Amino acid sequence: MTSRNRRLPQNRAWPLTASDINEVLGDNMSHVSDLRFLTGHSDEGYAIGIEWVAAQSFNYGRGTHPDAVGFRIDVIPVATADRADARAALRTHALPQLDEWINGALTADETWRSGSHRRYWRCVDGRVTHHDEA
Repeated sequence: MTSRNRRLPQNRAWPLTASDINEVLGDNMSHVSDLRFLTGHSDEGYAIGIEWVAAQSFNYGRGTHPDAVGFRIDVIPVATADRADARAALRTHALPQLDEWINGALTADETWRSGSHRRYWRCVDGRVTHHDEA
């Protein structure tokens, strides 16, 4: 067991690894400012999420620091018993969609890029679905 896995309860596991994500995203990983492996759970059953963090004026302690602008990916633990199925489904369906989402965001107009946007994927019974938030 790696030291990273010791932070999770025994009945929880991350469905993806950093290597899984790097393998699919390739060069797009250079646009990801933060890859986080969360320790909590999602009430909605999400397993992975991505957020576009928009630039905001950094004045008087408010706003977004320039180093934080870009994409943030969160990997959310799932039930240990579901990890293998979730990993296969997320690698096959969610990670290619995540890569497309990044490509779309990189070519989006300034109006879209000026606001924060999020997409989350969940895996239930081998089916992957997503939910968008703006």
